[in-house]
Parts: sequence; C-alpha cells; structure tokens
Amino acid sequence: MNESAQTQLTLQDRARDFVERPVVTNSILGIIIFNAVTLGLSTSDTVTQHVGGLLSAVDKLVLTVFVAELALKLFAYRIKFFSSAWNIFDLLVVSVGLLPDRQGLSALRGLRVIRALRLLSVIPQMRKVVQALLDALPGMGAVIVMISIVFYVFGVMATLMYGAAFDEWFGTLGRSLYSLFQIMTLESWSMGIVRPVMEVYPMAWSFFVPFIVITAFSVLNLFIGLLVNTMQSAVEAEAEAEFEQLRDLVRKETDLVDAHVLELHAELKALRQELSAFKGGENGR
Repeated sequence: MNESAQTQLTLQDRARDFVERPVVTNSILGIIIFNAVTLGLSTSDTVTQHVGGLLSAVDKLVLTVFVAELALKLFAYRIKFFSSAWNIFDLLVVSVGLLPDRQGLSALRGLRVIRALRLLSVIPQMRKVVQALLDALPGMGAVIVMISIVFYVFGVMATLMYGAAFDEWFGTLGRSLYSLFQIMTLESWSMGIVRPVMEVYPMAWSFFVPFIVITAFSVLNLFIGLLVNTMQSAVEAEAEAEFEQLRDLVRKETDLVDAHVLELHAELKALRQELSAFKGGENGR
C-alpha cells in the first residue's frame, strides 16, 4: 500500500471516529431540536416581522451544518453510508432544503427532529415499551382488519336504515363510516347523533349501543391486551436471555474450576509417585 492510500485510509478512519463521538452526536441532536424550534417560530407572523432575517440566517447556518455533516459521513462510510435508513432519511430531508424553490418545503427539515427518538433507546424501560409496540404490530393488524369488517357491516346497515331521514350523517356509505367513527370515539355521540336519530327511530339505540360496546370497549381492550401480552413476552425473553448468560458464565466458571481440580489432582498424584520413589530408594540402602 502506497503512502497516499495510507493517508487516505487514515483520514477516513479519523472522519469516522469524529462523527461517531458522543459529543458530535449530541451536538447534532441539539442542533436538530434547535432547528425544529426555529422552524416553529417562523410560522408566527409576529416573530417573523421582528426577527425574520435572523431566523433566515439561522436556517441557512443550520442547513450548512447538516450538509457538512452528511458530506463528512459520506467520506467516512462511503458506500456503507446508504446501508443505514437514518442516513438515507437525512440525505432526502437535507436535499429538500437545497432545492431552488423552497416555498412550503423548507419546513420538512424539521422532520430531522425525529432522530431525537433515538434517546428512547438509552432508557431501558422505554426501550421495552417501544419493542413491545413493534412486536404487537402483527396482532394489531389483525384487530384492525376485524374492526374494519365491523365498521363496514354497521356502515351499510346504518345507510340503509337511517340514510333517508338523516342524509347528512348516513346518506352515503362514506358518511355513515365517518359518523360511526365519531360515535366510536364517544365524541358527542349521544346528544349529537344518537338521540336525534331516536326521535325518528325510537329503537335506534338497539343498533348504536351494541356498536359502541363492540368497537369502543372490546377493541380497546384487545389492543391493551395485545400490548400487555407482548410486553410480558418481551420481559420474559429478556429474563430468559439474562438467565442463559448467567448459566453460560456459571458453566465456564465450573469448567475452569474443574480444570484446576484436575491439575491439582495430577500434581498430587505426581507428588505421591515421587514420595513413593523416594521411600523406595531409602529402603533399598
């Protein structure tokens, strides 16, 4: 390897070490949060009138820092840079800020504040909660499919039964689904929708009450049950992993003690043989 190649490799290693330093990472996170605050302030007409120029200068300075950070990462990681989803996300978001016409697009850089969610991985309890949410997604998908079927059935029924008299709420399938969603959230469901319907259809309660019980209560309990079971499984898996590590450690320590015992046994046997040979030599004199 020639001297220039060694120098290039050294510079690349130094750049990688620099971007991976906790001080640099924390500084970038601080700038991300600061940029999100300034982007929020820029939406205020009052703030823009007083310090609009300063906010614009800060925005350009922050964008320069982000571009320099990405350039340094590209130099440090080369093709491996694109193996990280966060790096690709950063590249896309910063590229939006570099577009010639940034009207309505510059605020997208505020999405970089999502990277602050990495702080969740530092807190063990939060890490368990996030992992439980991710593990519960398949089960939640099944519940969502089930509730969608329930919504469709009740939406068709509501349109056929109450659409003629209450066109604003149940005139079409789309309006019925939206009204049923409002009822499921328990937002003004009684005085706002159900009681006016009951004035025309006195037995309408027999339709809406089962719908609320099925959706607002049963489905919510299903979601909570999935989260609890998933979190419990995650905790049990973590405890099992710790137990396996402890068992491996004990096994290694036991094997080490056994090896020492065997060595002591061999040494003791050798000493006995030497002692026997020594006594035999004395008796032969």
